[in-house]
Amino acid sequence: RMTQQHATSEPAAALDVLVVGAGVAGLYAVHRLRGQGLSVCAVEAGDGVGGTWYWNRYPGARCDVESIDYSYSFDPQLEQEWDWTERYATQPEILRYLEHVADRYDLRRSILFGRRVATAALDEDSGRWRIGLDTGERFATRFVVFAAGSLSAANTPDLPGLGSFAGRTFHTARWPHEPVEFAGRRVGVIGTGSSGIQIIPILAEPAEHLTVFQRSPNYSIPSPNRPHTPESRAEYRRSYADRRRLSRESGGGSPHRPDPRDTLEVPESERTEIYQRQWQLGGVLFSKAFPDQLRDAAANAPARAFFEAKVRATVDDPVIADMLIPTDHPIGTKRICTDSGYYPTFNRPDVTLVDLRATPIEQVTPGGIRTPGGEHALDDIVFATGFDALTGALAAIDIRGRGGRELRAEWAAGPRTYLGLGVAGFPNMFVVTGPGSPGVLTNMILASEHHVDWIGDTIAHLDAHGLWGIEATA
Repeated sequence: RMTQQHATSEPAAALDVLVVGAGVAGLYAVHRLRGQGLSVCAVEAGDGVGGTWYWNRYPGARCDVESIDYSYSFDPQLEQEWDWTERYATQPEILRYLEHVADRYDLRRSILFGRRVATAALDEDSGRWRIGLDTGERFATRFVVFAAGSLSAANTPDLPGLGSFAGRTFHTARWPHEPVEFAGRRVGVIGTGSSGIQIIPILAEPAEHLTVFQRSPNYSIPSPNRPHTPESRAEYRRSYADRRRLSRESGGGSPHRPDPRDTLEVPESERTEIYQRQWQLGGVLFSKAFPDQLRDAAANAPARAFFEAKVRATVDDPVIADMLIPTDHPIGTKRICTDSGYYPTFNRPDVTLVDLRATPIEQVTPGGIRTPGGEHALDDIVFATGFDALTGALAAIDIRGRGGRELRAEWAAGPRTYLGLGVAGFPNMFVVTGPGSPGVLTNMILASEHHVDWIGDTIAHLDAHGLWGIEATA
């Protein structure tokens, strides 16, 4: 729904667009929207750019999408000038890339660092959004773009006795910027999602003993990582145009395509070869072996059996293997993780796996964690417990739309959006890769570009037609 321009007089400092966040989406939003002649300011809680890749500095942090695909596509020159060192880049390299983008396009001058948006309220008389920061700074903006990230609000469980723990505690999503030593220490990791699966093999090396507290096992596939060579760099530079086209035409932002046949149409021996090919591609791409793999339980079963055989061939103890194989969801219906040596880690004598469904955490004590099976003595606890995903970053802000409607209250029974981009009752407010969009099930850089381009085109359309704004209908 679009409405005619309001007559309004705003202070000289008023903005066209305020962007919340300076990660992958926020950086591109500043570049794209500023490039179409709008006055733009981004607000970033961190002291630098990078978003997820600024905060998640834990050992082993790595992207599960090939670096050449997990990169901006908006400027062919940028594609040609950046050298990726390996197929699946680590956090430090991805952060360097995003810092390079910020510097190359002079984006930092439009970003306020070390600040959080506390309030965002629609002023219906002026048609502006009134934005308040935790520093007391105030802005009036025509549009607000929440690029705060789908996975940015860290989730720490409220465990009984946590405050009494005498050792060190860490969260993978808020890892210290300085190196942390674990040599000779008894370390507990809570959580076996993507961050837990990545950090566990790394911590097992120096620790005196590692205890892994697992609630839900996840499917994970070894990363087929390798360094790039001058030859492979030349090849990916030649192939960028085709890769980008295929990625945009796909459901998940990847250039790889499934076999065109349905699973059970393919003879078992050939099917095994296709699974092995997908296994070599790594991670989430294993779920794309056949087009019906995620919509038919019978078609999913052979892929699941292939995975299970791989784990049993790797893990020596069949009881531990049983604990590590998911039974609560078909393979690929949650995003498959990508690891570097995860399953072999459980063959080590100095690694213990605790099944929290069988023996839940009763209490954190000064010396460790107690379960019905006894107390696990620990010097350090690492929370790999993920995020208040998709809605957490927005729930941390007091956002008020028409008639003072509070977004938290509107979403109390679950978020309702138009394609993850807009919310009824909150005109001229955009969310990048929000709930209701493909979100974290896709290549987040291309998904972010897709949303930001739509937002930029929409604002240009409004301005070209003298329209005040746009709002999703209920």
